[in-house]
Amino acid sequence: MSKVSKVSNVSMETMVSYCNQYGFIFQGSEIYGGLANTWDYGPLGSRLKNNIKDAWRYFFIQNADNSYELDSDILMNPRVWEASGHLDSFTDPLLDCKHCKTRYRADNLIKEFDDSAAPDGMTQAEMMAYIRENNVPCPKCSTLDFTDIRQFNLMFSTQRGVTQDSAATIFLRPENAQGEYVNFLNILRTMRVKLPFSIGQIGKAFRNEITPGNFIFRTIEFEQMEYQVFCKQGVDENLYEFYKQHGLEFYKFLGLDESRMRFCDHEKLAHYAKAACDIEYAFPFGWGEVNGTHNRTDYDLRRHQEYSGKSMTYFDAQNNERYIPYIVESTFGVGRTFLALLCEALEEETLDNKETRLVLKIKPFLAPYKINILPLTKNKHGAKAKEIYSMLRKYFMASYDDAGSIGKRYRRGDAIGTPFAITIDNDTLENGIVTLRDRDSMKQTHIPIEELVQHITKDISF
Repeated sequence: MSKVSKVSNVSMETMVSYCNQYGFIFQGSEIYGGLANTWDYGPLGSRLKNNIKDAWRYFFIQNADNSYELDSDILMNPRVWEASGHLDSFTDPLLDCKHCKTRYRADNLIKEFDDSAAPDGMTQAEMMAYIRENNVPCPKCSTLDFTDIRQFNLMFSTQRGVTQDSAATIFLRPENAQGEYVNFLNILRTMRVKLPFSIGQIGKAFRNEITPGNFIFRTIEFEQMEYQVFCKQGVDENLYEFYKQHGLEFYKFLGLDESRMRFCDHEKLAHYAKAACDIEYAFPFGWGEVNGTHNRTDYDLRRHQEYSGKSMTYFDAQNNERYIPYIVESTFGVGRTFLALLCEALEEETLDNKETRLVLKIKPFLAPYKINILPLTKNKHGAKAKEIYSMLRKYFMASYDDAGSIGKRYRRGDAIGTPFAITIDNDTLENGIVTLRDRDSMKQTHIPIEELVQHITKDISF
């Protein structure tokens, strides 16, 4: 058997089609014509997304010292966003093509035109000058006629109150991090911890993105896996370097190839940051950020102390001193990680018999289904197959398939990443033995029914 091509080398349109065909991702509100930059995760997509989140929990919460998970609310007191600076500075530099009316982020437009350019370090005026001096064209219609750059607020607002007169403006959170910061004192008190300690959270955030999305890479509603490490000034730089590398190790743990990832240090830092670095993955459309690690200093807790009037200091009993902790943050996009894993794992192979198969070679612990139960013939072996299916699904996600030839059923399981398939045949009815097939090698072994759970559990664990 020899691998001919990697599906990630083809267009994003092919990936969209694959996700729709196999039940990973559907267009949001599809029957109404959709809504730009919104996507619904289908049965397989929901499982893969949850498995990614469980892997993050294992890596950052369960298998880490002094690490605690939080689930804060999406809606927060508006003062939170005043303190964080989002009300004043959470904007995108946007400009429109006067010919086709398409809107772009100026920094993205420059970066896509010249990957060696550094728009993060440019002012708004410098970006506009670069676009004009270098004749950056509109990617859609190729004309060279843009409006001036304008700043566009990215936060969604809504109204709270019974009537419009009594309503107050509140916001859908644009990031999860502030939930961790405003609960710093609660975690410190209830968990009785000492610095350094960490708060992690998985949750949805919302940004009024209007730039092209590249499928699920950029959406207006998305999930973040955020991790905040609270520490004393002086150890923050070492922790920052550690979590940069730790983020890379997490993606390698998930199965991404290190050669398709790179660190990208920020040249222009946010107002709160002492240092910042992204991990980028080589998507079919180019390099794209999947993780960001930031040294946020004591900016966030100091601002919340100022705006709330509550002391955010930590008392170090050993050294008899009080101080506001520094924060090192490492954030992972769930959807972007999802997309990177599909791009990494989806392959097309040509077999020795010249047939081709589509196979999603994803890590077993990430696979939506762990095993596919297949009766050799429906009428003769179906009852026993359903009995085994009912037994196995108590332990892990299993699927049952009795439609079509056994070869076609193997191929369907391969295409969605199911690591194991078992065939129920006469040997099962007579001797309690099933045929276990491995997805990647396609090797088949015989195993007693009573050993299935232990065998599969070992192979699908973290």
